[in-house]
Amino acid sequence: MSFAIRPVRDEDCEIVCHLIHELARYEHLEHECFADVGQLRDAFFGERGFARCFVAWEKTDETGVERAVGFALYYFNFSTFLTKRGLYLEDLFIVPEARRRGYGREMMRHLAETAIKEGCGRFDWSVLDWNQPAIDFYEKLGADVLPDWRICRLEGDQLQKAAARTI
Repeated sequence: MSFAIRPVRDEDCEIVCHLIHELARYEHLEHECFADVGQLRDAFFGERGFARCFVAWEKTDETGVERAVGFALYYFNFSTFLTKRGLYLEDLFIVPEARRRGYGREMMRHLAETAIKEGCGRFDWSVLDWNQPAIDFYEKLGADVLPDWRICRLEGDQLQKAAARTI
């Protein structure tokens, strides 16, 4: 088998959308997943495109057929303390049947390389507290899992209320 990582192409958007829905199923968050091919295409390639994505491809030697086995979706943020931009990994997913082949490690290496090439001072991401296999994987890579930070979120009605100052 051969493995390749390539930047997302327009024709990959349907595949990435499918993989996002698989990720939501894995994380038991299907009820929160509204991923849409058109919105993905706009996020990657639109006039105000801001998201970036790599797709992981596996090719079997016997058939030569390539199949998507994962993706990494990221964007750039900014660290006030470092006064540098950072790479924020929104999601990394490898389909279950392709795990334990080193693909996740290679995706993380590729992302770290991208962060360095882009002049980033940090490479950050979040992990669900119940996802011990992912936590173990990230710690093996040398990542610090920060115990003192919590994610905060406004969405839906709360976001509308905050914008209208009615909270």
